[in-house]
Amino acid sequence: MLVDDSAIIRGLITKMISPDPGIEVVASVGDGAQAVKRLARSKIDVIVLDIEMPVMDGLTALPKLIELDPNVKIIMASTLTERNASVSLKALNAGAADYVPKPTSTGKIAAADDFRRELVEKIKTLGIAARRDAGRPVPSATAKQGDKTATAPSSLYSGPVILRKATNVLPPKILAIGSSTGGPQALLALFAKLKPILGIPVVITQHMPPTFTRILAEHITKASEWTCTEAQEGDVLEPNHAYMAPGDFHMEIQGTPQEAKIHVHQDPPENFCRPAVDPMFRSVTKVYGGNVLGIILTGMGQDGLKGAKVVTDAGGTLFAQDEKTSVIWGMPGAVATAGLCSAVSPLEQLGPRIMDFMGKAGR
Repeated sequence: MLVDDSAIIRGLITKMISPDPGIEVVASVGDGAQAVKRLARSKIDVIVLDIEMPVMDGLTALPKLIELDPNVKIIMASTLTERNASVSLKALNAGAADYVPKPTSTGKIAAADDFRRELVEKIKTLGIAARRDAGRPVPSATAKQGDKTATAPSSLYSGPVILRKATNVLPPKILAIGSSTGGPQALLALFAKLKPILGIPVVITQHMPPTFTRILAEHITKASEWTCTEAQEGDVLEPNHAYMAPGDFHMEIQGTPQEAKIHVHQDPPENFCRPAVDPMFRSVTKVYGGNVLGIILTGMGQDGLKGAKVVTDAGGTLFAQDEKTSVIWGMPGAVATAGLCSAVSPLEQLGPRIMDFMGKAGR
Protein backbone atom coordinates (compact mmCIF):
# COMPACT_ATOMS: atom_id res chain seq x y z
CA MET A 1 0.00 0.00 0.00
CA LEU A 2 1.25 3.47 -0.93
CA VAL A 3 0.38 6.31 1.46
CA ASP A 4 1.18 9.83 0.24
CA ASP A 5 -0.86 13.01 0.04
CA SER A 6 0.31 13.57 -3.55
CA ALA A 7 -1.70 11.54 -6.04
CA ILE A 8 0.96 12.34 -8.65
CA ILE A 9 3.74 10.83 -6.54
CA ARG A 10 1.63 7.77 -5.76
CA GLY A 11 1.00 7.34 -9.47
CA LEU A 12 4.67 7.69 -10.36
CA ILE A 13 5.76 5.20 -7.70
CA THR A 14 3.07 2.76 -8.78
CA LYS A 15 4.30 3.02 -12.36
CA MET A 16 7.89 2.43 -11.22
CA ILE A 17 7.34 -0.65 -9.07
CA SER A 18 4.33 -2.38 -10.68
CA PRO A 19 6.29 -3.96 -13.59
CA ASP A 20 8.13 -6.13 -11.08
CA PRO A 21 6.42 -9.56 -10.95
CA GLY A 22 6.98 -9.80 -7.21
CA ILE A 23 5.06 -6.62 -6.34
CA GLU A 24 1.36 -5.83 -6.43
CA VAL A 25 0.11 -2.39 -5.38
CA VAL A 26 -3.14 -3.31 -3.64
CA ALA A 27 -4.01 0.17 -2.34
CA SER A 28 -3.06 3.82 -2.84
CA VAL A 29 -4.36 6.37 -0.33
CA GLY A 30 -3.76 10.01 0.54
CA ASP A 31 -3.30 10.11 4.32
CA GLY A 32 -2.71 8.04 7.43
CA ALA A 33 -6.38 7.83 8.40
CA GLN A 34 -7.27 6.27 5.04
CA ALA A 35 -4.35 3.86 5.43
CA VAL A 36 -5.63 2.69 8.82
CA LYS A 37 -9.12 2.11 7.41
CA ARG A 38 -7.76 0.18 4.43
CA LEU A 39 -5.46 -2.03 6.52
CA ALA A 40 -8.38 -2.87 8.82
CA ARG A 41 -10.14 -4.62 5.93
CA SER A 42 -7.23 -5.85 3.80
CA LYS A 43 -4.21 -8.12 4.19
CA ILE A 44 -1.17 -6.06 3.24
CA ASP A 45 2.48 -7.07 3.53
CA VAL A 46 4.31 -3.74 3.09
CA ILE A 47 3.26 -0.10 3.48
CA VAL A 48 5.27 2.80 2.03
CA LEU A 49 4.31 5.64 4.36
CA ASP A 50 4.93 9.34 3.78
CA ILE A 51 5.67 11.48 6.84
CA GLU A 52 3.99 14.82 6.17
CA MET A 53 0.31 14.45 5.25
CA PRO A 54 -2.96 16.19 6.14
CA VAL A 55 -5.64 14.61 8.38
CA MET A 56 -3.18 12.10 9.88
CA ASP A 57 0.58 12.18 9.35
CA GLY A 58 2.84 9.16 9.06
CA LEU A 59 4.21 9.20 12.60
CA THR A 60 0.69 9.32 14.05
CA ALA A 61 -0.55 6.54 11.77
CA LEU A 62 2.42 4.25 12.42
CA PRO A 63 1.40 2.79 15.82
CA LYS A 64 -2.21 2.42 14.67
CA LEU A 65 -1.11 0.42 11.65
CA ILE A 66 1.20 -1.80 13.71
CA GLU A 67 -1.58 -2.38 16.24
CA LEU A 68 -3.88 -3.56 13.44
CA ASP A 69 -1.24 -5.91 12.03
CA PRO A 70 1.99 -6.46 14.02
CA ASN A 71 3.51 -8.32 11.05
CA VAL A 72 3.07 -5.56 8.48
CA LYS A 73 6.37 -3.99 7.40
CA ILE A 74 6.36 -0.21 7.10
CA ILE A 75 8.85 1.79 5.04
CA MET A 76 8.96 5.48 5.91
CA ALA A 77 9.41 7.72 2.86
CA SER A 78 10.67 11.27 3.21
CA THR A 79 12.85 13.90 1.61
CA LEU A 80 16.26 14.51 3.14
CA THR A 81 15.53 17.35 5.52
CA GLU A 82 16.71 17.74 9.10
CA ARG A 83 13.19 17.41 10.45
CA ASN A 84 12.28 14.41 8.30
CA ALA A 85 15.47 12.60 9.26
CA SER A 86 14.68 13.08 12.94
CA VAL A 87 11.06 11.99 12.47
CA SER A 88 12.12 8.94 10.44
CA LEU A 89 14.46 7.80 13.21
CA LYS A 90 11.65 8.23 15.72
CA ALA A 91 9.47 6.11 13.45
CA LEU A 92 12.12 3.38 13.29
CA ASN A 93 12.26 3.31 17.07
CA ALA A 94 8.45 3.11 17.11
CA GLY A 95 8.35 0.02 14.90
CA ALA A 96 8.89 1.04 11.27
CA ALA A 97 11.04 -1.52 9.47
CA ASP A 98 12.98 0.79 7.16
CA TYR A 99 13.09 4.15 5.40
CA VAL A 100 13.71 5.36 1.89
CA PRO A 101 14.90 8.86 0.93
CA LYS A 102 12.34 10.31 -1.46
CA PRO A 103 13.52 12.53 -4.35
CA THR A 104 12.58 16.16 -3.86
CA SER A 105 10.37 16.56 -6.94
CA THR A 106 8.10 14.53 -9.17
CA GLY A 107 10.52 14.99 -12.04
CA LYS A 108 13.38 13.56 -10.02
CA ILE A 109 11.24 10.63 -8.89
CA ALA A 110 10.35 9.81 -12.48
CA ALA A 111 14.05 9.71 -13.44
CA ALA A 112 15.48 8.15 -10.28
CA ASP A 113 16.75 4.67 -11.15
CA ASP A 114 18.51 4.35 -7.79
CA PHE A 115 15.28 5.22 -5.98
CA ARG A 116 13.41 2.55 -7.93
CA ARG A 117 16.06 -0.10 -7.31
CA GLU A 118 16.22 0.63 -3.60
CA LEU A 119 12.46 0.75 -3.14
CA VAL A 120 11.82 -2.44 -5.14
CA GLU A 121 14.44 -4.37 -3.19
CA LYS A 122 13.12 -3.17 0.15
CA ILE A 123 9.48 -3.89 -0.70
CA LYS A 124 10.24 -7.40 -1.93
CA THR A 125 12.58 -8.34 0.90
CA LEU A 126 10.34 -6.93 3.63
CA GLY A 127 7.33 -8.54 1.96
CA ILE A 128 8.96 -11.94 2.28
CA ALA A 129 9.77 -11.22 5.93
CA ALA A 130 6.19 -10.09 6.62
CA ARG A 131 4.74 -13.28 5.17
CA ARG A 132 7.17 -15.47 7.07
CA ASP A 133 6.44 -13.66 10.32
CA ALA A 134 2.71 -14.14 9.76
CA GLY A 135 3.09 -17.79 8.80
CA ARG A 136 1.77 -17.17 5.29
CA PRO A 137 3.22 -18.78 2.16
CA VAL A 138 5.95 -16.87 0.38
CA PRO A 139 5.33 -16.68 -3.38
CA SER A 140 8.26 -17.15 -5.71
CA ALA A 141 8.69 -14.66 -8.52
CA THR A 142 11.08 -14.78 -11.41
CA ALA A 143 12.55 -11.58 -12.74
CA LYS A 144 11.79 -10.54 -16.25
CA GLN A 145 14.70 -11.13 -18.56
CA GLY A 146 17.10 -8.21 -18.47
CA ASP A 147 15.55 -6.64 -15.34
CA LYS A 148 18.42 -6.45 -12.89
CA THR A 149 16.36 -4.76 -10.20
CA ALA A 150 13.51 -7.25 -10.02
CA THR A 151 14.90 -9.67 -7.45
CA ALA A 152 16.74 -9.49 -4.18
CA PRO A 153 18.25 -13.01 -4.11
CA SER A 154 20.86 -12.24 -1.47
CA SER A 155 18.65 -10.37 0.96
CA LEU A 156 17.56 -13.40 2.98
CA TYR A 157 19.51 -16.50 3.95
CA SER A 158 18.03 -19.75 5.21
CA GLY A 159 21.04 -22.07 5.23
CA PRO A 160 22.55 -23.53 8.39
CA VAL A 161 24.77 -21.43 10.62
CA ILE A 162 28.37 -22.60 10.42
CA LEU A 163 30.40 -21.40 13.38
CA ARG A 164 34.10 -20.76 12.97
CA LYS A 165 36.38 -22.20 15.60
CA ALA A 166 38.84 -19.45 16.38
CA THR A 167 42.38 -20.39 17.34
CA ASN A 168 45.07 -18.08 18.70
CA VAL A 169 42.49 -15.35 19.34
CA LEU A 170 44.06 -11.90 19.14
CA PRO A 171 42.90 -9.14 21.51
CA PRO A 172 40.84 -6.59 19.54
CA LYS A 173 42.23 -3.09 19.19
CA ILE A 174 39.17 -1.84 17.31
CA LEU A 175 35.49 -2.76 17.11
CA ALA A 176 33.94 -2.41 13.62
CA ILE A 177 30.14 -2.65 13.20
CA GLY A 178 28.13 -2.93 9.99
CA SER A 179 24.34 -2.70 9.67
CA SER A 180 21.50 -1.80 7.32
CA THR A 181 17.74 -2.47 7.51
CA GLY A 182 16.76 -2.45 11.18
CA GLY A 183 20.22 -1.16 12.05
CA PRO A 184 19.31 2.09 13.82
CA GLN A 185 17.12 0.22 16.30
CA ALA A 186 19.74 -2.52 16.70
CA LEU A 187 22.58 -0.04 17.25
CA LEU A 188 20.64 1.79 19.96
CA ALA A 189 19.89 -1.51 21.71
CA LEU A 190 23.49 -2.71 21.37
CA PHE A 191 25.08 0.45 22.76
CA ALA A 192 22.62 0.49 25.65
CA LYS A 193 24.19 -2.80 26.80
CA LEU A 194 27.75 -2.04 25.74
CA LYS A 195 29.73 -0.12 28.34
CA PRO A 196 32.37 2.43 27.24
CA ILE A 197 35.14 0.66 29.12
CA LEU A 198 36.53 -1.38 26.24
CA GLY A 199 39.56 0.85 25.85
CA ILE A 200 39.34 0.72 22.05
CA PRO A 201 37.65 2.85 19.35
CA VAL A 202 34.44 1.78 17.61
CA VAL A 203 33.67 2.45 13.95
CA ILE A 204 30.18 2.01 12.48
CA THR A 205 28.91 1.81 8.93
CA GLN A 206 25.12 2.00 8.77
CA HIS A 207 23.48 2.24 5.36
CA MET A 208 21.87 5.67 5.66
CA PRO A 209 21.72 8.88 3.66
CA PRO A 210 23.25 12.22 4.69
CA THR A 211 21.75 13.97 7.72
CA PHE A 212 20.36 10.65 8.98
CA THR A 213 23.81 9.42 10.02
CA ARG A 214 24.57 12.52 12.07
CA ILE A 215 21.22 12.39 13.83
CA LEU A 216 21.61 8.65 14.51
CA ALA A 217 25.00 9.33 16.10
CA GLU A 218 23.38 11.97 18.30
CA HIS A 219 20.63 9.51 19.29
CA ILE A 220 23.22 6.90 20.31
CA THR A 221 25.00 9.48 22.45
CA LYS A 222 21.75 10.48 24.17
CA ALA A 223 20.53 6.91 24.68
CA SER A 224 23.76 5.34 26.00
CA GLU A 225 26.92 6.06 27.95
CA TRP A 226 28.88 6.41 24.72
CA THR A 227 29.95 9.46 22.77
CA CYS A 228 29.13 8.77 19.14
CA THR A 229 29.87 11.30 16.41
CA GLU A 230 29.58 11.39 12.65
CA ALA A 231 33.08 10.79 11.31
CA GLN A 232 34.99 13.58 9.63
CA GLU A 233 38.09 13.52 7.46
CA GLY A 234 41.23 13.30 9.59
CA ASP A 235 39.55 12.37 12.88
CA VAL A 236 42.07 10.61 15.13
CA LEU A 237 40.51 7.51 16.65
CA GLU A 238 40.13 7.74 20.41
CA PRO A 239 39.39 4.84 22.77
CA ASN A 240 35.82 4.47 24.05
CA HIS A 241 34.53 6.74 21.28
CA ALA A 242 32.23 5.63 18.44
CA TYR A 243 32.47 7.03 14.91
CA MET A 244 29.59 6.81 12.41
CA ALA A 245 30.32 6.77 8.67
CA PRO A 246 28.69 9.86 7.11
CA GLY A 247 25.88 9.34 4.61
CA ASP A 248 27.03 9.08 0.97
CA PHE A 249 30.69 8.63 2.02
CA HIS A 250 32.72 5.48 2.51
CA MET A 251 34.69 5.48 5.76
CA GLU A 252 38.12 3.90 5.95
CA ILE A 253 40.83 3.83 8.60
CA GLN A 254 44.41 4.78 7.80
CA GLY A 255 47.69 5.09 9.70
CA THR A 256 48.94 2.87 12.50
CA PRO A 257 47.26 1.32 15.54
CA GLN A 258 48.96 3.97 17.65
CA GLU A 259 47.68 6.85 15.50
CA ALA A 260 44.80 5.69 13.34
CA LYS A 261 42.84 8.30 11.41
CA ILE A 262 39.58 8.38 9.49
CA HIS A 263 39.48 8.89 5.74
CA VAL A 264 36.10 9.55 4.13
CA HIS A 265 35.66 9.54 0.37
CA GLN A 266 33.15 9.14 -2.42
CA ASP A 267 34.59 6.28 -4.42
CA PRO A 268 31.89 4.34 -6.31
CA PRO A 269 29.30 2.49 -4.22
CA GLU A 270 30.04 -1.10 -3.27
CA ASN A 271 27.16 -3.58 -3.13
CA PHE A 272 24.99 -0.61 -4.27
CA CYS A 273 25.89 1.10 -0.98
CA ARG A 274 27.79 4.22 0.07
CA PRO A 275 28.77 4.07 2.84
CA ALA A 276 29.54 0.37 2.59
CA VAL A 277 30.78 -2.09 5.19
CA ASP A 278 33.29 -3.90 2.97
CA PRO A 279 35.76 -0.99 2.59
CA MET A 280 35.59 -0.30 6.32
CA PHE A 281 36.41 -3.93 7.14
CA ARG A 282 39.25 -4.02 4.62
CA SER A 283 40.78 -0.84 5.99
CA VAL A 284 40.65 -1.78 9.68
CA THR A 285 42.35 -5.07 8.84
CA LYS A 286 45.06 -3.22 6.91
CA VAL A 287 45.79 -1.05 9.96
CA TYR A 288 45.15 -3.46 12.84
CA GLY A 289 45.82 -6.85 11.25
CA GLY A 290 44.08 -9.59 13.21
CA ASN A 291 43.36 -7.34 16.19
CA VAL A 292 39.85 -6.63 14.91
CA LEU A 293 36.43 -7.59 16.24
CA GLY A 294 33.79 -7.20 13.53
CA ILE A 295 30.05 -7.20 14.15
CA ILE A 296 27.36 -7.62 11.47
CA LEU A 297 23.88 -6.55 12.54
CA THR A 298 20.53 -6.82 10.77
CA GLY A 299 20.37 -5.73 7.15
CA MET A 300 19.43 -6.76 3.62
CA GLY A 301 21.89 -7.79 0.97
CA GLN A 302 25.38 -9.08 1.63
CA ASP A 303 27.51 -5.99 2.16
CA GLY A 304 30.23 -6.92 4.62
CA LEU A 305 30.63 -10.52 3.44
CA LYS A 306 33.81 -9.95 1.42
CA GLY A 307 35.24 -7.63 4.05
CA ALA A 308 34.42 -10.11 6.82
CA LYS A 309 36.50 -12.74 5.05
CA VAL A 310 39.40 -10.30 4.97
CA VAL A 311 39.00 -9.81 8.73
CA THR A 312 38.91 -13.52 9.56
CA ASP A 313 41.69 -14.41 7.10
CA ALA A 314 43.92 -11.96 8.99
CA GLY A 315 43.09 -13.62 12.31
CA GLY A 316 40.32 -11.26 13.40
CA THR A 317 37.03 -12.29 14.97
CA LEU A 318 33.48 -11.84 13.71
CA PHE A 319 30.10 -11.93 15.49
CA ALA A 320 26.67 -11.64 13.85
CA GLN A 321 23.11 -10.98 14.96
CA ASP A 322 20.85 -14.02 14.81
CA GLU A 323 17.92 -14.49 12.44
CA LYS A 324 15.16 -14.30 15.05
CA THR A 325 16.08 -10.81 16.27
CA SER A 326 17.04 -9.39 12.85
CA VAL A 327 14.54 -7.34 10.87
CA ILE A 328 16.19 -8.80 7.75
CA TRP A 329 18.70 -11.63 8.03
CA GLY A 330 20.58 -10.74 4.88
CA MET A 331 23.94 -9.28 5.87
CA PRO A 332 24.28 -11.31 9.09
CA GLY A 333 22.90 -14.41 7.35
CA ALA A 334 25.51 -14.11 4.61
CA VAL A 335 28.44 -14.22 7.03
CA ALA A 336 26.80 -16.73 9.40
CA THR A 337 26.15 -19.28 6.66
CA ALA A 338 29.61 -18.73 5.14
CA GLY A 339 31.34 -20.03 8.26
CA LEU A 340 32.97 -16.70 9.14
CA CYS A 341 31.41 -16.10 12.57
CA SER A 342 32.66 -17.23 15.95
CA ALA A 343 29.25 -16.37 17.43
CA VAL A 344 25.73 -15.76 16.11
CA SER A 345 23.68 -14.26 18.92
CA PRO A 346 20.37 -12.58 19.71
CA LEU A 347 20.69 -8.81 19.73
CA GLU A 348 20.22 -8.51 23.49
CA GLN A 349 23.16 -10.89 24.06
CA LEU A 350 25.63 -9.23 21.69
CA GLY A 351 26.65 -6.43 24.07
CA PRO A 352 27.46 -8.78 26.98
CA ARG A 353 29.15 -11.20 24.57
CA ILE A 354 31.41 -8.44 23.25
CA MET A 355 32.31 -7.38 26.80
CA ASP A 356 33.04 -11.00 27.75
CA PHE A 357 35.13 -11.60 24.64
CA MET A 358 37.15 -8.44 25.23
CA GLY A 359 37.94 -9.62 28.75
CA LYS A 360 38.98 -13.10 27.68
CA ALA A 361 40.92 -12.05 24.57
CA GLY A 362 42.80 -9.42 26.53
CA ARG A 363 44.17 -11.90 29.06
